Amino acid sequence: MSNKKAILVVGAGDATGGAIARRFAREGYIACVTRRHADKLAPLVEQIRAEGGEAYGFACDARKEEDTVALIERIEREIAPLEVAIFNIGANVRFSVLETTSRVYFKVWEMACFGGFLMGREAARAMLPRGHGSIFFTGATASLRGRDGMSAFAGAKHALRALAQSMARELGPKNIHVAHLVVDAAIDTDFIRENFPDRYATKQDDGIVNPEHIADTYWMLHQQPRDAWTHELDIRPWIEPW
Repeated sequence: MSNKKAILVVGAGDATGGAIARRFAREGYIACVTRRHADKLAPLVEQIRAEGGEAYGFACDARKEEDTVALIERIEREIAPLEVAIFNIGANVRFSVLETTSRVYFKVWEMACFGGFLMGREAARAMLPRGHGSIFFTGATASLRGRDGMSAFAGAKHALRALAQSMARELGPKNIHVAHLVVDAAIDTDFIRENFPDRYATKQDDGIVNPEHIADTYWMLHQQPRDAWTHELDIRPWIEPW
């Protein structure tokens, strides 16, 4: 166990989160992946193991403090020291502000921001005694600007970005690399293929992002020397009108 290192991916879905877990597993990291329902993680865990990696899936509600505390304690106790923690929960919803209920607004904040705080805090507590580690947060266009229909999502993503900035200033001097990644793109997923066929058709011209390429960026960030750390970067295909 002493030579092993673990990566935690909170929100390891079928696209970006899963690709990140596979990328680090190929480098020898033990992939610890979470979703609210563990059964949905089975294909990802099986794929990583079939490729020669080591992986474990956990059911975890990222909004619940006791779940997150117990999860990271278990990883540290039973699997390997936590070297990398990735928060990858989106919670993208679209409602007019007049139709946004307090329940929706609060739930989106819980999922996309509060869960990030819980993971970031607990990961930092595990990493600080060892004096190294990486904590990365997945952002979106909504992290930088609001727009119509996005009051809940943009509010949560703005807050997550502020959290990442605050953590970077506090933890960077202690050798913990904190970064925020703005993924401003349509990602190659079944959702995009089924709901936005015209956009999906641009795949042949590199108009949508391959999750594997996003994962390469996370790996690159983790490999950076601390005299040239990146705190924030954006990922987008050439087609985006940003």
